[in-house]
Amino acid sequence: MDDKDQLARGLKLRTEMFGREAVEKRMAAFGDFGKPLQHIINAYAYGDVWSRDALPPATKSLVMIGMMAAAGHPNELRVHLNGAVKNGCTPEQIQEVLLLLALYSGIPAANEAHRIAAEVLRERGLMK
Repeated sequence: MDDKDQLARGLKLRTEMFGREAVEKRMAAFGDFGKPLQHIINAYAYGDVWSRDALPPATKSLVMIGMMAAAGHPNELRVHLNGAVKNGCTPEQIQEVLLLLALYSGIPAANEAHRIAAEVLRERGLMK
């Protein structure tokens, strides 16, 4: 597959998952300095790996939530929580992932992830 095809497919998928405004903001965040990184994210993360069909998008989103929370990446966790909702994940599914996180990555990581998830779910009207 041509790199330009991957780039276009990845940008389309990323925009569908997170919304045009969010993607444009992230792509512009580091100006010209960040363009090579954004190319990698669009072409390879979303144009290749996220575009594969062995796992449904919702499953990939739940995996990303667990990884970002376990790694202590709150900004990326927030991004992928929003993507998970867009991909059809329920608050209950997100909660289950975060409970596993508590057991395998620790209570501090789970506390922070629950805080961020609750904010995102409230913002999206999925939780009181």
